[in-house]
Amino acid sequence: MAGISLRKLRKTFGTLTVVHDIDLEIADKEFIILVGPSGCGKSTTLRMIAGLEDISSGDLVIGDTIVNDVPPKNRDIAMVFQNYALYPHMTVYKNMAFGLELRHSPREIIDKKVNEAAEILDIAHLLNRRPKALSGGQRQRVALGRAMVRSPAVFLLDEPLSNLDAKLRTAMRAEITKLHRKLDATFIYVTHDQVEAMTMADRIVVMKDGHIHQVDTPQALYDRPVNMFVAGFIGAPQMNFFPVAVARGGTSVRFGDRELPLPARLSEALPPGSADRACMLGLRPEHFHERLPVDVDPAMTAEMDMEVELAEPMGAELHLNGVLGGETVIARVSPRCQARAGDRITLIADLSSAHLFDKKTEAAFGN
Repeated sequence: MAGISLRKLRKTFGTLTVVHDIDLEIADKEFIILVGPSGCGKSTTLRMIAGLEDISSGDLVIGDTIVNDVPPKNRDIAMVFQNYALYPHMTVYKNMAFGLELRHSPREIIDKKVNEAAEILDIAHLLNRRPKALSGGQRQRVALGRAMVRSPAVFLLDEPLSNLDAKLRTAMRAEITKLHRKLDATFIYVTHDQVEAMTMADRIVVMKDGHIHQVDTPQALYDRPVNMFVAGFIGAPQMNFFPVAVARGGTSVRFGDRELPLPARLSEALPPGSADRACMLGLRPEHFHERLPVDVDPAMTAEMDMEVELAEPMGAELHLNGVLGGETVIARVSPRCQARAGDRITLIADLSSAHLFDKKTEAAFGN
């Protein structure tokens, strides 16, 4: 087993570049997730690692070997596809055994590996069924089992849960995470669902328009996004943004006709000469409160009036959608809050948790 290096990896289709000279180091046995909106280049990157797409320029290195021209079957990699890609005329056993049979593995080895994988995935009772007799979750397990029996060093998973319902997706997230720990292999996983990325990954690669914007642990991405795109993409509901201008030597910002205090970590990060600099203030939905939290400095808060347009009960919390200072806002508050559509309520913004971004470059200050 070995790490994987993407060195200035580029993919073009004619004059269109879909992956732009990306650099990425993936450690041996790491669970890394490529996440981003549709068309960001994440699946193309995965297919280049698999050998299913040619590399236009740059190098793909597995261990110490450049594998740009190595056929997929010789890369010690197994791929799990979004549509499972099972053979409909074959039983579950035959689907799982097919790759080993192509390699002319001994029958006893095939039996042993298929049965071991089936036991781990809880599909041993399904081995004689065909795919049409299986649920979506069972087909997903068969696709994982087909990859497992090859005992690859690297598993590539391309949006494997996108065809499942919400409840089953949640269950399969946990199953795949446990499977990674059990198999002790490298997992490279692609999804557009940032909840999947946050709950499963050791590290997340956030992509947009064929570029990598940030690579970090889930919590670090949430706490310290490098720009507005990452800040808005990671987190559900997404971060709220307010147009502001730097005031009082960087100790506060102007929002409309009022001033909001900035925490020292943001004030100190502003470059000299930032007076009146146009910025975007970022506040996550959970940083709005109905009343002052006991662990928040009152000097770092501001009362702000919100016109509620929609109240979404979520069980453990209530999401308020509305307008605050002319900006569309989502606040995440206690389910005991009585606010409903049409109400005007006063919320307390915890500015000690705020983020600040340059309006022109969208880069973060203080991260």
